[in-house]
Amino acid sequence: MTDAHFHRNVYDTFLVCEGREFRFLGYHPWQAADLADPAGAVAGLAARLTEDPTLGVGEIGLDRLRTKAVPEIQRTTFRAQLELAAAFDRPVVLHGAKCWGEVYQACQPHRGRIPAFLFHGFSRATGLLPGIFALNGFVSLGPALLNDHAVNYRAMAKELPLDRVLLESDRDPAEAEGQEALIAALVARLAALRGLEPQAVAAAVAANAVRFVEPLV
Repeated sequence: MTDAHFHRNVYDTFLVCEGREFRFLGYHPWQAADLADPAGAVAGLAARLTEDPTLGVGEIGLDRLRTKAVPEIQRTTFRAQLELAAAFDRPVVLHGAKCWGEVYQACQPHRGRIPAFLFHGFSRATGLLPGIFALNGFVSLGPALLNDHAVNYRAMAKELPLDRVLLESDRDPAEAEGQEALIAALVARLAALRGLEPQAVAAAVAANAVRFVEPLV
């Protein structure tokens, strides 16, 4: 099973690839809004990355689900964490709910500096895709793929280059029991949408995950 994005608690992010779990640490934009000492928090993250070369950075980014405007503390914390990812040569998992354009722009200065980006739960802004791929970016598709009413989402899934696609459960611990079944259903649905065998899709997704986490191995 290859699952590009799931959680052990509300914020800790993991990716499983070839039977191995990779952990990503970072301040989610919802966490960033509540940081009493942002600089100290980022320094603490730098210390953790120093201690453990197998850690990625994530999920980090911007979010407008809870507020009409992006709080400035989200932006400053996001930029600081991107700088850390570049300094430590770590792949990044991105969050961009209703903010994908701004998240994408913030990543541009790090093209060639950060080894790979995962645009987790990406949707809508398909015009950004060529630039995302130029960043060595991957796009992860989640449970919306199983929603027959998500017409635009499924249309995007049909057109994405197969060597840039990952699949994610985005499950939290309370839902972990169904994680493998959900990933299998996502593989089957993507295969059906693209007229491919599920085994071919599963193999492509696994190969993409290996490429994404390569700096952590």
